[in-house]
Amino acid sequence: MAMQMGGTVYDLEEAELCYAPQYGSAKDAINFTGMVAANVLRGDMPLANWDEDINSIRADINSLIVDVREPGEYERGNIEGSINFPLSSLREKVGELPRDKKLYVYCQVGMRGYLATRQMLLADLNAVNFSGGFRSWQTQFKPMLPSKV
Repeated sequence: MAMQMGGTVYDLEEAELCYAPQYGSAKDAINFTGMVAANVLRGDMPLANWDEDINSIRADINSLIVDVREPGEYERGNIEGSINFPLSSLREKVGELPRDKKLYVYCQVGMRGYLATRQMLLADLNAVNFSGGFRSWQTQFKPMLPSKV
């Protein structure tokens, strides 16, 4: 659509598309794609990718990996060296996070990480969201074991 009209991702986030509940949602995937891309390009959502050297991040005393999933999720699997700081308590406890470190934030798939990163940025913390969350990390670095049938 944007390519046909010579537009940009900014046009996608504002595109007015026909809405019919039986065919699509009020905000189409095209709008969401534009919103995500525009957030990244504007610098509203700093992202980190899993191809960054996770061992270097863990070893860096100026960095901290923050898992914003709930404690039960964290206990079932997490990135070694991360701390658990659930999104559900972030608003009340954001002041407990270190201001002198770069915070690498992740959740299960990215949505809670996005919300947590936005809250941290609004609290003037240096935070970035790991794109795709824990599930992406597992897929890339820690292949899932076959399920037992």
